Amino acid sequence: MKVLSEPLKDCFLLEPTVFGDHRGYFFESFNDVLFEQLTGQNSHFVQDNQSKSSRGVLRGIHMQKGGAAQAKLVRVVAGAVWDVAVDLRPSSPTYKQWFGVELTAENHRMLYVPRGFGHGFVTLEDDTIFTYKCDNHYSVADEIGLMYNDAAIGIQWPIEGMDIKLSEKDGRLMSISELEPHLK
Repeated sequence: MKVLSEPLKDCFLLEPTVFGDHRGYFFESFNDVLFEQLTGQNSHFVQDNQSKSSRGVLRGIHMQKGGAAQAKLVRVVAGAVWDVAVDLRPSSPTYKQWFGVELTAENHRMLYVPRGFGHGFVTLEDDTIFTYKCDNHYSVADEIGLMYNDAAIGIQWPIEGMDIKLSEKDGRLMSISELEPHLK
C-alpha cells in the first residue's frame, strides 16, 4: 500500500499493492500497522458498511457530529464512483475545501476520510458496490449532512446528462451556512 496524496489535511488517497497473474489478483485491502505508518492515523475500525447502487445514485454528503464522529476508509468493489470528501472541521487549514476522486473496482484506490469530514459519492456505473470501514458506530441522532450542490462549497460533480437519484433524506440536507452552527 502507498499514499498517493494528502489532498486535504488528514485525508489520504491510498493505493494497495496488487499482485496479479493469469488467475486474477490479490491485494491486502487493509493492514492497521502499515496504515498507521503511512498516514499517522490510528483508526480502530469497528463497523463495515456496503451499498449497491445503480448509475446516478448520489449519496451524501453525510457526517456524524460530536462523540459519534466517524473516520471512514472507502473503496469500490464493483463499478465506479466519484467520491467526495469535504473538510468540515472549523479549526482545520482546509476547512470548507473539498476533494473528489474516481474510485473504481479496476484502480482499487481507497480514500481515508477523517472524523469531522462530510462524505458522499455518485455512482458512475450500474451495479456499483461501495464499501467502507468506520471507526465509530452509526448514531442516527448524531447524523447531519451538507447538501451535495451547495454553491458556497462548489463541488464539481461529473453528473452532466446523468439522471441523479437522491433519497428523500439527502434532498433535505443543509447548506453550509445552516450546517456551521452544528460544527462547533
